[in-house]
Amino acid sequence: MGKGPTNAISPRRDEDYPEWYQQVVKASDMAENSPVRGCMVIKPWGYALWENMVRVLDGMFKRTGVKNAYFPVFIPFRFLQQEAEHVEGFAKECAVVTHHRLEMGQDGTLSPAGPLAEPLVVRPTSETIIGESFSRWVSSYRDLPVLINQWANVVRWEMRTRLFLRTSEFLWQEGHTVHATEAEGRERTRMMLDLYARFSEDYLAIPVLKGEKTPAERFPGAVDTFCIEGMMQDRKALQCGTSHFLGRNFARASGIKFQSPDGKEEYAWTTSWGVSTRLIGGLIMSHGDDDGLVLPPRVAPAHVVLMPMLKDPDKRGAVMDFTQSVAAELRDLRYHDTNLAVEVDDRETGGARGWEWIKKGVPVRAEIGPRDVSRNCVYVGRRDRASGDRDSVPRDRFVGSMTEVLDQIQRTLFEKALGFRQTHTHPVEGKKAFYEFFTPQNVEKPEIHGGFALAPWCESPECEARIKDDLAVTIRLIPMDRDGEQGCCVSCGQPSRGRVVFAKAY
Repeated sequence: MGKGPTNAISPRRDEDYPEWYQQVVKASDMAENSPVRGCMVIKPWGYALWENMVRVLDGMFKRTGVKNAYFPVFIPFRFLQQEAEHVEGFAKECAVVTHHRLEMGQDGTLSPAGPLAEPLVVRPTSETIIGESFSRWVSSYRDLPVLINQWANVVRWEMRTRLFLRTSEFLWQEGHTVHATEAEGRERTRMMLDLYARFSEDYLAIPVLKGEKTPAERFPGAVDTFCIEGMMQDRKALQCGTSHFLGRNFARASGIKFQSPDGKEEYAWTTSWGVSTRLIGGLIMSHGDDDGLVLPPRVAPAHVVLMPMLKDPDKRGAVMDFTQSVAAELRDLRYHDTNLAVEVDDRETGGARGWEWIKKGVPVRAEIGPRDVSRNCVYVGRRDRASGDRDSVPRDRFVGSMTEVLDQIQRTLFEKALGFRQTHTHPVEGKKAFYEFFTPQNVEKPEIHGGFALAPWCESPECEARIKDDLAVTIRLIPMDRDGEQGCCVSCGQPSRGRVVFAKAY
């Protein structure tokens, strides 16, 4: 990675992390703010990354028996009234449609007309309207399980927004399942959490912790919420996915019933689970550097960019023929479940061209000039290394080792992120040490603090709320593998049954 003035991104991460993030999004040409407050336009490079995530996740879902469907973006207001606890959790974020047409006044101005008989809520999440469908689809135990996913957009009227991480409209998938027994519902809930963790680590190269949310952090209306949490480079946590066991709460509200094998009518057990485009934000903050985006190869929109050097008109044809031949060989290679994606950039923009692809995070870039053609070589740089670290590589070795090189980059990114999390995750004892752990060493950079604290908690909601009010720190999860180590709560000093993960979070 470059130093000082050679960095492509200004400010650097250690100077202003929030602004660095915004500049990486801009420099990589992934997204931009839209004219609608709090919403974003996802540009082709960012959307191609999302498409790759969708492709992988969709295949993972379907291998567990899940089928895709689609449900309306509008939810009748009365559906939300049926589930008071659920609605309360989203009430402040709901966008409501009250009219169905516009009228032109005599002065040429438009105004709403035609009030709706019943207001419609633009979906913040779809449990209520999908539950209504499930109540009609399910009548017998033979209809179960129902395993449905939809890829959609949702609207949550956020007050403070940031591209990908928190926007008023975002893309996601939401899975919804119905089961005959509690055990089956809980098994599905854990299955999807494990799937999300595998996707995050194996594809996004983001190491995650798995655990259960506290009642205060639980999804509104759920019996249990489980999550995966990643550590970003500013040591804050990012919730990367959630899986909810809803018990019979939504089944009762929506009337999802079935006749059991012995003829009894029972309420079903349901789950829901989802991830969103905030994963793109997590990827940026996990791997990006002071030169821009760094993409894990398994989800990168392009694995390799070839840049022919075409200044000499007499040798232009030979260079282009060589470049297109290399590109064809690369595109014939299989990388995991897809063909290698190769960009050929023949623009004559000098050094700016190379920096553009560095900022976009392409895993491997190669320059090809007349001298390279004569030597049957390419001049190669890897995005997981310093921008000036490049080598001349024989063509055959470049092509033949490409999938291995991409896997090396994938492993390097994961291991680096894992090492960072391990370095900044610490057991903490006592209130004084706990408060010091989350106190910024530099008041001008409040995001730089201890990281993840593994600390005892007495399970009191009052202590949880007090810590949140004092430090803006929340319990990110109760670890799945908590060993029940006894200790004293870092807030009140009362006995604790084990450690939980505290962190500041997005």
